[in-house]
Amino acid sequence: MKTQNQKKINTFEDIIVFKKQPKPTTMKYRLCLSLAIILFLTISVLAQKPVKIQFDSNKEVSGQKFAIRDITPGLPTNWDDYNFVVLEFKITTSQRFHIGFTTETGYNELRVMSYTPNGWNKLAIPLKFYRRLPDAALDLAATYNQPRYTGWINLGGKRGPLHNVDSIGIRMNAPINNPSFELRSIALSVEDPGDQYLEDKPAVDEFGQSNLCEYEGKIHSLDLLKKEWEAEDKEVVTTKAYNYSKFGGYLQAKGKATGFFHTERINGQWWFVDPEGYLFLSHGVDCVSPGGGGNIRDLDKRKGMYKELPPQSLNANSPRRGASFGTWNLFRRYGENYPEKSRAMIVKRMDKWGLNTIANWSSPEVMNMNKKAFMFQLRDVGIEGGLMGLPDVYAPDFASKVDAGCKASVEQYKNNPWLIGYFTGNEPSWLEQEERLCSMILDGADQPIKTQLKNWLSQGDSPERRKEFIFKTFRIFLETVDQAIKKYDPNHLNLGIRFGNVMGIDREILEICKDVFDVFSFNCYDLYPKKEMMDRAAKITGLPMIIGEYHFGTVDRGMAQSLWQVNSQQERGVAYRYYTERAYSHAGLIGTAYFQWCDQDLTGRRDGENYNCGLVDVTDRPYSSQVEAIMETAKRLFDIHNGKIQPIDQSPVKPRGHGAIPNFWNK
Repeated sequence: MKTQNQKKINTFEDIIVFKKQPKPTTMKYRLCLSLAIILFLTISVLAQKPVKIQFDSNKEVSGQKFAIRDITPGLPTNWDDYNFVVLEFKITTSQRFHIGFTTETGYNELRVMSYTPNGWNKLAIPLKFYRRLPDAALDLAATYNQPRYTGWINLGGKRGPLHNVDSIGIRMNAPINNPSFELRSIALSVEDPGDQYLEDKPAVDEFGQSNLCEYEGKIHSLDLLKKEWEAEDKEVVTTKAYNYSKFGGYLQAKGKATGFFHTERINGQWWFVDPEGYLFLSHGVDCVSPGGGGNIRDLDKRKGMYKELPPQSLNANSPRRGASFGTWNLFRRYGENYPEKSRAMIVKRMDKWGLNTIANWSSPEVMNMNKKAFMFQLRDVGIEGGLMGLPDVYAPDFASKVDAGCKASVEQYKNNPWLIGYFTGNEPSWLEQEERLCSMILDGADQPIKTQLKNWLSQGDSPERRKEFIFKTFRIFLETVDQAIKKYDPNHLNLGIRFGNVMGIDREILEICKDVFDVFSFNCYDLYPKKEMMDRAAKITGLPMIIGEYHFGTVDRGMAQSLWQVNSQQERGVAYRYYTERAYSHAGLIGTAYFQWCDQDLTGRRDGENYNCGLVDVTDRPYSSQVEAIMETAKRLFDIHNGKIQPIDQSPVKPRGHGAIPNFWNK
């Protein structure tokens, strides 16, 4: 007679699926469990029927659906009792692809990027990503990017219950070079079984490059790498080609000199003006920092992925960073003095490339060299992840915390002429989600903002009233921060919040910005920033504008292709010129910041993201086509913004964004 705690194994479903069961400690149970595991492994192998998709690069979208029973017979169709779907697959590219399931309520999908192109791996996807909206987080990236160990996930698409799940769909938007995808098993699990790289060949080589793909310029020996480094070290560089002043302004044009950066509108064109009075366009890059592109996370969960690990001791002074191929390569280049020498090389490169601004998310050590103009984001101003990037301005200590945070951030820079100004925040995720945020506040723990919201809605509860409350709260936040900035540093600019979607932003938000900011800032990942979008923002706010993030990438290096993909490294340079020159042709645009200085980590930063978006790769070598394009554009920006010459009209071949294609399976 079986006890209540003993596992009953009498159906294929009990074997093929990782099901949560009580765990008795009897010898009989252990024997039964061992036999069950053996039986599970045997039947799993027999049941696998690999399927393959050959994506077609001639199509806008390419993909295929498969009946789940043809891959893993006996898998339940109701997934309520499970928390993970586990896939074993191989894909020949690092390009993002969509994985979706057909349910009784329709098709439900999300995007996946693999760290191991050309290798088999097991990826466990949390089913909550399909079932419900993302959890609240500080900004858009933190909301929608979800890290795993053999790849990462970007949330999107339809969400709902996973009932009557009968098929899986795999598709790719604008596939590059006809990649293929193979799937050999699907399983369900209650607990997280972890991810697993299933090949013997390491996925990452000793330099931090992908070990699973070859490409032009890939490094295979330290001697060759040192020769390239030495050639760059010997270059003599000046900024004469750009006619820059000490601070990066244009020597051929002057405004009013105040000793600090400010803005002026001259003959209908907005400009920054540098401390000496020269007109200035902020031609910058985000995340300017030495040793990027090779950080390693979750090493204990990635067995067999690395050929040779870099020493962790090189980052002993950076507790947030462990072992780093980027830092290790700098040590191999410069030796013990790599921190100072690598920062000097950053300035030399910026001089050569015509970049005059160290933009957001950059290293304080690089900014504090006072060799280039810089801008950065304030810290400790009350922004909360649980409120989707909005602070609880009704908390009794809110104002005092903002005051202290601003003092700590800005007071040290009060008299520094190299600083342009401060950002208050980045891509708040509550925009266009105001009603949902109100529901989250009401359903959440007691806190001052909840009390205020209840009082507000007691006078009438409607979507409009909820939006008004969030906007009112937002205004209090911005005004409190602005007052603290001006209290401790009246000399520098309030550069605003780098919004993520300007076209869809409410007019009332733009009106609030008009009353508080000195510059209106936004991020724009697109082929180029649309004139109508910038016209609207400029007209309502009356402010000059900065584009805080944009970029272009491809897949040849084993990394994901960035938020706007192109087909080759050469096309990245073409895309840069096309976007940047069109941006500065707008009379109100006075700054851009390309995201980012170095490629992201091959095996993913903290949120999983691993884009080929850098000006420099993990081996500390510039992308020649990209930086040559930057140099050519830098020489033209003054005349483009003045209207003397037109932007370049060559666009990248088959440029593609990252949005979903609706109703694909119905075509």
